[in-house]
Amino acid sequence: MRADDESGQALVLVVGAMAALLAGAGGLGMLARGLGAQADHQRAADLGALAGARALVDAFPRALQPPGSSRRIGAAAYLELARSIAVSTAGRNGAHRVAVRFAPGPLPERVTVTVSDPIGVPGGGLVSAPVTAEAELAAFAQPIGDGEYPGPYAYRQGKPMRPDTALAFDRMAAAARRGGLALSVVSGYRSNAEQARLFAEHPDPKWVAPPGQSLHRLGTELDLGPPAAYGWLAANGKQFGFVQRYSWEPWHYGLQGNPGSASVGFAPPGAGAASSVPSFVPAAYRDALRRAATRWSVGAALLAAQLQQESGFDPRSVSSAGAQGIAQFMPGTARSYGLSDPFDAAASINAQAHLMHDLLRRFASVPLALAAYNAGAGRVAACWCVPQIAETQAYVARIVAIARGAGVTAGSGEPVVRLIR
Repeated sequence: MRADDESGQALVLVVGAMAALLAGAGGLGMLARGLGAQADHQRAADLGALAGARALVDAFPRALQPPGSSRRIGAAAYLELARSIAVSTAGRNGAHRVAVRFAPGPLPERVTVTVSDPIGVPGGGLVSAPVTAEAELAAFAQPIGDGEYPGPYAYRQGKPMRPDTALAFDRMAAAARRGGLALSVVSGYRSNAEQARLFAEHPDPKWVAPPGQSLHRLGTELDLGPPAAYGWLAANGKQFGFVQRYSWEPWHYGLQGNPGSASVGFAPPGAGAASSVPSFVPAAYRDALRRAATRWSVGAALLAAQLQQESGFDPRSVSSAGAQGIAQFMPGTARSYGLSDPFDAAASINAQAHLMHDLLRRFASVPLALAAYNAGAGRVAACWCVPQIAETQAYVARIVAIARGAGVTAGSGEPVVRLIR
């Protein structure tokens, strides 16, 4: 082979290699642009979700106004306002296909924004790559204690109650009116002090609960009338979130599915509140506890006190009853919370925070949530009290004492918003 033939072939190879390199660079460039577009879409979704949640906070006082008020904003308009702000905010940040949804309930706690704009891919094609962001209204701070709700209040027919209770009552009362009934609110929130005076006048626990045990202290309970409405309430209350608490009180209905705004033990609002880990937590578990507290909006001090009582922070602990790991999960409960290995400390702490979040939502009280964790939710729901079980009562008292010492206190009470995914 002549040298000039070899150099000519070498030139062809070089040109081919350069072409391949340029083609690859072009593909990488398109890929980079596609990834950059997806990052832009995520930013638009994040900002849209935060703006929608902020709109819910800002319009909150108007949503609480009683029917007939000139400042009142109805439930549909309340959500539509937040939806339009979320969409417009995402749009100003480059998104075009924007979907918004809200968590169910009379007072939405979460706003989810999905951006489905197409993005470019190598080869010149387009693909729809949805991205999602979710923001939540953080819980109103509550002091640890027996669950007495300290506000803010909404008023219906002059009776105070929790804001979400009022909004749910509005929906139920409107439906009752369509059925020809005018519901009346006989009683709403009562403090422990008010309950003590009432009990002193009528010391029969079947008819008047002792102070500290009355559910009216939670702000979720309503005594309703008139008697002609009892049948309608029994048939329709549940679809509006209300259940009849006691079979012998056809007038007493309570709001279920309690959000964090009523549940002591939820992390106080403000930056870093959920992640304030007490000093007695071993270093090996501090990060896991901080992450779980932040993810599930449960106070880190409460979770830490519970872990101290459950296992003394021993991830290999096994109780005589078969509870396992640092958070002492029974196998069935572990499975229901997706915990495959109870001896994995980080996973167990996350599952513990998830379970406590759910129990605080349901029972709206630290002692009741702790009692349900220890004795089972069914036993607590049966009496809406800490059951008369020596182990459970000691368990609750000990954890509350530890958590108080660790600094669980009330915050400012101002709602805040934050991204959760």
